[in-house]
Amino acid sequence: MARIRSASEIAEKYARVTPGRSADYAAGVQNPKADWKSATLAAENAWAQGVQQAASEGRFGKGVNRAGTEKWQRKAIELGASRWGPGVSAAKDDYESGFAPYADVIRSTSLPPRGPKGDPRNIERVAKLAMALHAKKISG
Repeated sequence: MARIRSASEIAEKYARVTPGRSADYAAGVQNPKADWKSATLAAENAWAQGVQQAASEGRFGKGVNRAGTEKWQRKAIELGASRWGPGVSAAKDDYESGFAPYADVIRSTSLPPRGPKGDPRNIERVAKLAMALHAKKISG
């Protein structure tokens, strides 16, 4: 039988040692063993197979059931709330460049005239815009 420390001992060491490794994390990102883009693209087939297998085995739902609402709420409040503002601020430029093509589509889509509130013709406006945005999304 293999010898291993208890899960609580391993978790304690992980929580004690790992937070002090942020410089190692940054160094690894700055000087990776392989180019991230190339390695990630090369793994696309394996990723797709893994996702399909996980889906066919119902692993997503099993993971959700294992975590439960309580854990999701606890972690979202303990970690997510404090990271929300700084994360949004740090993402401003990426958000702008990612949204700009869709803003252009919205701006350039010719919509039929607006009808009175509740008029079914207003749904045509929504559908036309939804189709234009979807076409942009799938075009790359």
